[in-house]
Amino acid sequence: MRMFKDLSEREVLALAISNEEEDGRTYVDFAKSLRETYPDSARLFDDMAAEENGHRRALIDLFETRFGDHIPDIRRRDIKGAPLPKPAWQIVPKGIAVIRRQARQMEADASRFYLQAAARSSDPAIRRLLGDLAAAEAEHVQTAGHIEETRLPGEVREREDEDARKRFVLQVIQPGLVGLMDGSVSTLAPVFAAAFATHDPHKAFLVGLAASVGAGISMGFAEALADDGKLSGRGTPMVRGVVCGLMTVAGGIGHTLPYLIPRFWTATAIAGVVVVIELAIIAWIQFRFMETPPFSAAAKVMLGGALVLAAGVAIGNG
Repeated sequence: MRMFKDLSEREVLALAISNEEEDGRTYVDFAKSLRETYPDSARLFDDMAAEENGHRRALIDLFETRFGDHIPDIRRRDIKGAPLPKPAWQIVPKGIAVIRRQARQMEADASRFYLQAAARSSDPAIRRLLGDLAAAEAEHVQTAGHIEETRLPGEVREREDEDARKRFVLQVIQPGLVGLMDGSVSTLAPVFAAAFATHDPHKAFLVGLAASVGAGISMGFAEALADDGKLSGRGTPMVRGVVCGLMTVAGGIGHTLPYLIPRFWTATAIAGVVVVIELAIIAWIQFRFMETPPFSAAAKVMLGGALVLAAGVAIGNG
């Protein structure tokens, strides 16, 4: 990789052109991905892409005036220390808030990069050029903020943020909660039945591990095959299935791990404490994301868990 300070004035200008091209392409990708679900934010990124395209044309005109029509192919990834924004395909799945934050960071990183490069240069012409580029990028930040205020007034942004929260609940929280409940509650009976039937912590651990993994696989497939998410808005089946499956395993493995302790009653006491913590977490998630009254959520979860646990102990002692 090359050092920024070693680039010629011609190469610095070529780098600025490629930066504008890459950033503009990213904004176009953002706009396309948001067109159906967040049309106002999509128009915001259309405007930002247009701004980048205008700056790119101005830079190309300047380059042709000073250096001719051949622009060398030099990009940020070729320069040591240059900020490398993540591609749109990595950012888009993370949601609208992350996309907005990434756009602001891209402009701020570019401005800072040029300012730092100008400070290191001793050539007056290069310092002047880098200073101009830094000022242009700082103007981009201000322009992006102005466009965002115009395109996304308070009520529009609040509506999009609320839509994003609902999508997150449908696509992540809901399948995760279903898996956590199933893993935490359904595995209680086999784990404690095996524990009290054998008084052997190792055997109880094996039963709990098998029940947790088996339930995770089953719940993951069941969630993924439930619907394709297009009409329900519940998102990609594979993502829901993976979330549900992993949370099912997590719910069952929590009160299984204490049985790695060789002393039966110590392991059982710790497992009991873990069960209470698991059920409390489930009740909190229901209250926090599903708008279930806290007392109602806690009562239902604790009652269900207590009944399953009692059934397991009773069967194990039978």
